[in-house]
Amino acid sequence: MSVVALVSGGLDSTLIAYLAIEEGVKIHPIFVNYGQRALDRELAACEGAMRKLGLELTVADLSGYGVLIRSGLTDPSLRVLEDAFTPGRNMLFLLVAAAHAYQVGADAISIGLLHEETSLFPDQTSAFLQEAEALISRI
Repeated sequence: MSVVALVSGGLDSTLIAYLAIEEGVKIHPIFVNYGQRALDRELAACEGAMRKLGLELTVADLSGYGVLIRSGLTDPSLRVLEDAFTPGRNMLFLLVAAAHAYQVGADAISIGLLHEETSLFPDQTSAFLQEAEALISRI
């Protein structure tokens, strides 16, 4: 089995990649530059983590997204905590990962989210993930 893993250099996505390797799953890590303010730190952490895991990192440059869709994560004039929601970001990630999975012949995609049923962000719920999976399976 092979999986395209959305990775950010953070604990969740790095752990997903590590555990998949431990299970014998072939990992195709992909990092999405969506115009985030923390790009340099995130990418450096991600490159370091993937290097330690012996994985070749693919970087998708979608930096224009953050210019168009402003949030505290993309616009320095906004506050990170108060304006963190970036509409469509996780769906964008999932679509890019699914298209990349098609290209590399991967069987699945993975994403690490701060998942809570009471989440303030609508794209971190089980319902969102189920609907996204249904949509992506039709593509």
